[in-house]
Amino acid sequence: MNNITSRQTKLKDILNSSNLEFILEAHNGISARLVEQAGFKGIWASGLALSAQFGVRDSNEASWTQIVDMLEFMTDVTSIPILLDGDTGYGNFNNMRRLVRKLEQRNIAGVCIEDKQFPKTNSFLDSDRQALADVDEFCGKIKAGKDSQSIDDFCIVARVEALIAGWGMREAITRAEAYFDAGADAILIHSKNSDPGEVLEFSSIWGNRCPLVIVPTKYYSTPTSVFADADISLVIWANHMIRASIYAMESVSQEIYQNESIVDVEDKISQINKIFSLQGADELDEANKKYLTPTSKYSAIILAASRGSQFKELTKDKPKAMLNINGVPLLQRLTTEFKEQGVNDINVVAGYKSDMININGVKITKNQEYDSSNELVSLFCAVNSFTDNMIIIYGDLLFRSYILNDFIEAKGNITIVVDSANIDKDISGMPDFVYCDKNDDRSLFRQDANLKHISELRNESNELPSGRWIGMLKVNKIGRQILDNALTELSSQENFKDLTIPDLINHILSNGHEIKVHYINGHWLDVNDLVDIERAGDFISTSASTT
Repeated sequence: MNNITSRQTKLKDILNSSNLEFILEAHNGISARLVEQAGFKGIWASGLALSAQFGVRDSNEASWTQIVDMLEFMTDVTSIPILLDGDTGYGNFNNMRRLVRKLEQRNIAGVCIEDKQFPKTNSFLDSDRQALADVDEFCGKIKAGKDSQSIDDFCIVARVEALIAGWGMREAITRAEAYFDAGADAILIHSKNSDPGEVLEFSSIWGNRCPLVIVPTKYYSTPTSVFADADISLVIWANHMIRASIYAMESVSQEIYQNESIVDVEDKISQINKIFSLQGADELDEANKKYLTPTSKYSAIILAASRGSQFKELTKDKPKAMLNINGVPLLQRLTTEFKEQGVNDINVVAGYKSDMININGVKITKNQEYDSSNELVSLFCAVNSFTDNMIIIYGDLLFRSYILNDFIEAKGNITIVVDSANIDKDISGMPDFVYCDKNDDRSLFRQDANLKHISELRNESNELPSGRWIGMLKVNKIGRQILDNALTELSSQENFKDLTIPDLINHILSNGHEIKVHYINGHWLDVNDLVDIERAGDFISTSASTT
C-alpha cells in the first residue's frame, strides 16, 4: 500500500480503539466529502439514506449494484473508511461472497449485515412482526464473507436485531455469541427504545468480548460519556445528513414556490462556488491547463500597478486591485471572469506592494516606476507578453459576465467597450468620454460604430458624448501590430511617463487607424474610492442574484 494505511485498517483501528469513536451517515459523493471535511474518521453508508436519495423504500428496492455504484462515487472523493449498511447481505451466502469482493474492489472498508430475512424492512417499521434469520444460516453468511475477503483488515460487522424484534436479551446475547464465533469483527446491537437501558445491559453482559457498535437514533439525548463508560466502541449517527438535506430542501422549495422568487432564500443557502469546491473544480481547472490547449485564443493584460491613495489605510499593505469585495479580492474576481471565458493566459502588471498579489494562475510583470509613471508605462512593461489576440483591461473593474463574453466575439482590429447608459451618472474617478460616428441605438443587432475621439472632458462644441469608455480594449493580429507601433512612437516622447491608455487610443486614431466600438448599457463598475467599496458589494450581490 506504499506505506499508506489502508481504509480497511483505519476502520479496524476505529473499531478497536481504546476511545469511544463516532462515524456519520452519508449517502452520495457530496455528503461523503462533507462528512470528511467535518472531521469524522469514518462514514456510515446508511441503507435508509441511500434508498431515500434514490427515492425508494428501505426494503431492498434499490439493487445492491446500484448501492455499490453509489459507494464508488463516495470513496472516490474521500480518504476515510466507509462502512456499508449492507442490510441482510442482499441474499444468501453466495450473494454475500460476491458483495464482499465487489466492495473490496471499490475500496470500501467494511460491511454491516443484519440478521433479518431478505428482503429486509427498516427496523423502525412494524419491528414486532419482523422475522429474524436462522442463526446457523446467518453464521454461514458471515463465514462466507470472511472467507471471500482478500484484504485482511476488511471488516464484517454483525447487527443483532433481537431487541428490535422483541425477542429479548437472552436471544440477543445468544445470537451475538454465535456471530462472533463465526468470525464477525464487531457486533452492532440495535434498540428502538428512547432510553439506552437495554443496550447498556447488553454491553454489560457482553463484557467487551469484541468491539460493540450502537446506533442511538432513538435514545439520542443520552450523553455520549455514558456510552464510553459502558465500553461501547463505536457510535453511528445513522441518518442525520439525509434528514438535514430533506429539511433544507423542503423549506427552500416551499419558500420559492410561495414567493415566486429566489431573492429571500439566496442568503440562506450555499453559494454556487461551494458546490464547485466540493466537486473539485479547482483540480479540474489545473488539469485543463496541464493537458488541454487554451479554449480561447485570447490572452489578457491587467493593469494593476497603483496603490489607490483614495483608500488610505485600506491599501497601506496591499495594492488597490487586492481590495476585498464581499471577501474576494478585486483581482481574483477579474481573473475568474477571464478563466470562465477560457482566457487562461493572464499577465498582471503590478507595482505598489506587488508581492501581495497572490492570485493563482497568472503571470506577474512589475512596473518598477509605478510611483512616477502612468498607465502607458505599465502597458509598455508587458510588451514582451503581447499576443496577436489580446485584451487590455484596468485592474479595478467589476462587470457582468456577459460583457466579456460578448466583447470577445466582437469584430474589429482594435475594439473598445463603451457604456452608453451612464453618460451623466455620477461615477467616481475621471470619466473617459467617448465620441463616436454613431450613437448607440440599443438595437437587437450590434451596430458598426467607430470611435472618433476619447477625452476626460466634454467637447467644447455642442456635440454630446456617445458614452464612457469602461477601461477594456481588444486587439487582433493586425491591431496588435498597430498597437506595437503606436507604443514605440509614444515611448520616445519626453512626456511618455505621463501618458494614459486614452492617449494611446487617440494617437492610434490620429495615425488614421480605425477603432471599433462595442456598446453596453451599464452593468459595470470601477472601484476608485471608499464609496465605491460599498457600491461594489451591492453590485456583486445583485449580479449573483441574477445569475
